[in-house]
Amino acid sequence: MAEITYYTKEGLDKLKEELHQLKTEGRASIAKAIAEARDKGDLSENAEYDAAKEAQGLHEAKIAKLETVLANSRLLDESKLDLSKVLALSIVKIKNIKNGATMTYQLVAESEADLKSGKISVKSPIAQGLLGKSVGDKTEIQVPAGKIEFEILEISR
Repeated sequence: MAEITYYTKEGLDKLKEELHQLKTEGRASIAKAIAEARDKGDLSENAEYDAAKEAQGLHEAKIAKLETVLANSRLLDESKLDLSKVLALSIVKIKNIKNGATMTYQLVAESEADLKSGKISVKSPIAQGLLGKSVGDKTEIQVPAGKIEFEILEISR
């Protein structure tokens, strides 16, 4: 069975828009490429036709994968999140105990992760180390650079 993934409204809308684009404009452009290649003559020796058909197969596989992701996705109601501990979609302010640096991250689904905008995947090492913790808790997290100790300063949504 496929894994259930939780999304923000923004993330779910983005996935739906991408699927719509693939099914409409994407399919139309591939159909056009196949038609152009077919018009060039003998299909048994037409590399352009073979490439267009292969692109069509990959495109349809991408659509099927996205449909599966959407079928197994759930929208999280942020208003019902428990703010006493870190959960998916929580916005967490943490402090690196060793150097005093503070960071704020929102824990989101893998496909929504974007470090530049402060969104990290719930499957990342830092998020895994923060899940279930409360304000004031200290946690040691194994990251590629070694172990780092963090203190949770604030949890919001």
